[in-house]
Amino acid sequence: MIEARRLHILRAVADHGTVTAAAAALYLTPSAVSQQLAALEQETGHKLVERGARGVRLTAAGEILLTHTNAVLAQLERAEAELAAYSTGEAGTVTLASFATGIGLVVGPALGHLAVTSPGIRVRVQDTEGDASLAMLLDRRIDVAVAVEYRGAPGADDDRITRVPLYAEPFDAVLPVAHRLADAEWVRLGDLAQDTWIGPYPGNPCHDVVVLACEHAGFSPQFEHSSDDFRAVVALASAGAGVALVPRSALRGVDLAEAAVRPVDGIPPERKVFAAVRHGAEAHPLIAPVLQSLRKAASA
Repeated sequence: MIEARRLHILRAVADHGTVTAAAAALYLTPSAVSQQLAALEQETGHKLVERGARGVRLTAAGEILLTHTNAVLAQLERAEAELAAYSTGEAGTVTLASFATGIGLVVGPALGHLAVTSPGIRVRVQDTEGDASLAMLLDRRIDVAVAVEYRGAPGADDDRITRVPLYAEPFDAVLPVAHRLADAEWVRLGDLAQDTWIGPYPGNPCHDVVVLACEHAGFSPQFEHSSDDFRAVVALASAGAGVALVPRSALRGVDLAEAAVRPVDGIPPERKVFAAVRHGAEAHPLIAPVLQSLRKAASA
């Protein structure tokens, strides 16, 4: 008989690539993870992982078991949802991770809606970058992720998660007021190819959006200054340190007295935001109202 908790460990090792990283994500010791993998191999009668200098990788048998693991864990999520519904599930805590702007734009309003419609549900919110929340979700450290589309993100066809689209917003060009294009009605990205750039650090989903947009315009942006805080990005642009692309909602409430904000000519780059839960958990009586409130806040 295969134990489900060992399947969680197998998936964490596959997701993180090393026993040490999987152990940290699961709040276990590396030796405990290794012991559970060894026990799983004994239960299945197959070698499931191979260790190398750069970490571990699944064997062919491990890949087969991983495919079934995703289906089994999703079914367990559904079972928990149905049991919770059976026992009313009207009160409890849901842990949600979102990036800062998402908290202001949809999570905060969603909490206000929940307070009226589902007062027994308590949502614990964590401020987390948009590329980190999905890993936290799969590691079962949170229940709901509000995330941003990025290269390498689990796709809509990933059988580990269920995605709920929330909103998409354009990026605007932010220029110093003395910039040669500050008075233009629109800004072509190609006209900024020789400028110094300010932007998020590599790994931040918005960094990917900016780089891809510039590549489509025929150049690679030369980043001189980096910050994941868009208020800092705008402050640097206002000081004449360079140009930037910033999601439109991140400009709300920011001091723009010394900056020129201009829309991007043509089809602007977009930040696509979605909520995600582990596949099968979307019907859980505590999680379903949270998703519904997020959708309502996004539509508003």
